[in-house]
Order: sequence, then structure tokens, then C-alpha cells
Amino acid sequence: MKLYKEMNELELGREYAALRKEYAACQARGLKLDMSRGKPGYDQLELSMPMLDMVASDRDMKTLDGSDVRNYGQLEGLPETRRLFADLLEVAPDQILVGGNSSLNMMFDAINLAESLGIMGSTPWARLEKVRFLCPVPGYDRHFSICELFGIEMIPIPMDAEGPDMDLVRRYVEKDSSVKGIWCVPKYSNPTGLTYSDRVVRAFAALKPAAPDFRIFWDNAYCVHDLTDTPDPLLNLFEECARLGSEDLVYMFASTSKISFSGAGIAVMAASPANMADLKAKRTIQTIGPNKINQLMHARFFHDKEAVLRHMARHRELLAPKFEAVLSALDREIAPLGIASYTRPRGGYFISFDAMEGCARRIGELCRDAGVVLTSVGATFPYGHDPSDQNIRLAPTFPPVKELEEAMEVFCLSVKLAAIEKLSGQLESAS
Repeated sequence: MKLYKEMNELELGREYAALRKEYAACQARGLKLDMSRGKPGYDQLELSMPMLDMVASDRDMKTLDGSDVRNYGQLEGLPETRRLFADLLEVAPDQILVGGNSSLNMMFDAINLAESLGIMGSTPWARLEKVRFLCPVPGYDRHFSICELFGIEMIPIPMDAEGPDMDLVRRYVEKDSSVKGIWCVPKYSNPTGLTYSDRVVRAFAALKPAAPDFRIFWDNAYCVHDLTDTPDPLLNLFEECARLGSEDLVYMFASTSKISFSGAGIAVMAASPANMADLKAKRTIQTIGPNKINQLMHARFFHDKEAVLRHMARHRELLAPKFEAVLSALDREIAPLGIASYTRPRGGYFISFDAMEGCARRIGELCRDAGVVLTSVGATFPYGHDPSDQNIRLAPTFPPVKELEEAMEVFCLSVKLAAIEKLSGQLESAS
């Protein structure tokens, strides 16, 4: 078939009429399909069910150091849990602070504490005239929502195949003391799936911020979430910072939300000794401690990094066919028409799709009207505003493959219809 851009008005009209018939048939099926969030599927959650027997079967509630997990104490987390995450994140155990079930909650708390109490003795952000955050785009909508809630001004930073535009990052960070942080998903980024290059990681470590309380929020959510046998390598940011004496720049976050149970996993934060002392002093007042029974279950089930990687290989067996179903549909139906581009992630939970400029919202409307729910169009940009109106985050992980195939039929039809409407409008304007 011709590229749509090479078709004349008559050819586009015929193609549009045929597509409308196919779309009407999809609408008549009364579909109710959801590709809106990156949630694990039922079969993935089942993989971790044996964990529930780790403490219930023998009623042994003691940690390796003899502490009883049913009682108070161990504010930083159990020793075995901290060692497990230290191994996964390639940091020292005393750099790990274990939280509840949500790394998003720990990120929120870090911002909240900076707003109300400051960082390591700095002026609380809430007392400052202006606080700004850098936001690589397209990016994670919940990062942006935290900033919006606290009234933090967001500055979009474009990304290329290596990661954020570090020349632009450096310009803002080193010249503007109101810039207090940057959000990063460095491995298998949400939604593009790209992994930051060594050059980009080293550039982050070398930053010399104008604000002493500037922090890199390094959301390492997909550190072991590979979709291939040859995972992307990610340079260790803490090691690079240690080499340059800039360890205090980094707050790192991770969790087992997409490893064990989304609603009952374990989240951690990793930081330098100075940052850790600052955080622990506040945490001592904030809480008596997180759920240590859950920590013990996880530590016994995932006793070391190799066990986690074996478990994630089972996840990969379930997820790879879902990503293949989405990419196959795009390769077959969209790629030959020259009307969009999309990523081919080697890990993570998303595929980033760029439609023709000005078409994303229309695609979202068409999908919704045919029973397919997508991530809100614009969500991958601060304030929900994609200036080009073209990025859509596809989340293949939750629906079964058959439902994904049905959803992608609707999605591809919607992309084609929106593209022809756009091109037809251009032809009419030209005439």
C-alpha cells in the first residue's frame, strides 16, 4: 500500500470509507478493554503466591540477627532486606532505607519533607518564592502529579536515544538555584523504554548545582525488568558520584511492585551517608517502622539477586508475548503507512507511540468510543499537555494476549482514521 502522504484526495477518501466500516464493526462488538496503566497481569501476581508461606508455615518470625519482626524496631529495615536491595541496586546495605509497599510514596515523602523541613538544613522549599523541577519528556505522569500538587514549576527536558538533553540540564541546574531536582527513570524509561547511556550517567554525576539542596530523583523502577536475554546495562550512578565526590546529589528509589505484589511489595530508597542521616532523623519521628513481616517474607522468598533474576525470567516469559502482540500489530498495520513512530523496548512496562502531530487526542477519542481505554493523552508531559499532541503511552502488561490483539485492532484503526482526517484537512487547506 502507498504511504498515506502520497495518496491524493480521492484515494484517501476511499481508504477512509473502508476504515470507517471496519471501525463501526469494532464498535458493534461492545468491547471493554483497558490498556491505561502498567499493571502486572493476574498470571504474574500468581508467581509470588508461595511467598505467603514463608512465615506462616513454621511461625518463625525472627530475622537473621534474632529480632522479632512482630515488634517495634528496625526503622531502617531488616538487615536481610537491606542486603537484598543493596545487591540489586549495587550500593552498600547502610545506604538502603526500607519503606512500605510503594516507591511512589517514598518519592512523595521526600518531596514533602523538602517542602516542609528542607534538606540537610536548607530552607524549606515551601518558604521559597520559586521551586522548579526538570522533567524529561515523555515521562512518568505520577512524577509530574507530585510536582503539580505541591505547586512546583515543571520544566520539560527533551530526550534523545541516550537520555535527557544533558547540555540543557546542566544549563538549568548550574545557573538557576530555584531548580531543586530532576525526575529520572534511568533504565527502561517510562514510557520510551530507553536506558540512559554511560555518557548521560556520568554527566549527572558531574553536575555542580547552584542549589545545595538539588537532588536527582533516580527512580530505578525497572532495574531487573528485562524483556530479552541481553538486558541493557546501566552505569552505577552512585559509583560515578563517589569518584567525583558528589554522592549527596542522588536519591535512588526502587520497589518490588512489579516483582512480587503490586499492592503489597516493598519499596526502598538509597542515599549517601549524609542524606541517610538527614532522612533517618526525620523518619524516627514520622513512623515506628514499616511492615517487617512483609520484609521477612520477601527476604526469604528472594534471598539473593540471582533468585530475583530467576523470578524475573518467569515474568519475562509471560510479558514478552504481550509486547510482541502489540509490536506485531504496529509493524503490520502502521509502519508501512508512514504515519507514526514507536519504540521497541528491551525491558520495562511500556511502548511509546508518536502519532502524526496533532492526532493523539483524536486517537484517544476514537479508541474510547470503540471500547478501548488508553493512558490519558498528554499524561506523559507536565500538566497533561503534550505541545505536539502526538505521544501515547501503550501499556501491554495487564490484558491477556487475546484482549491485546483486539485492543490493537481498534488502536490501529483509530491511528489510521486520525491520520487521514489530518491529511485530508491539509489537502483542503492547500486547495
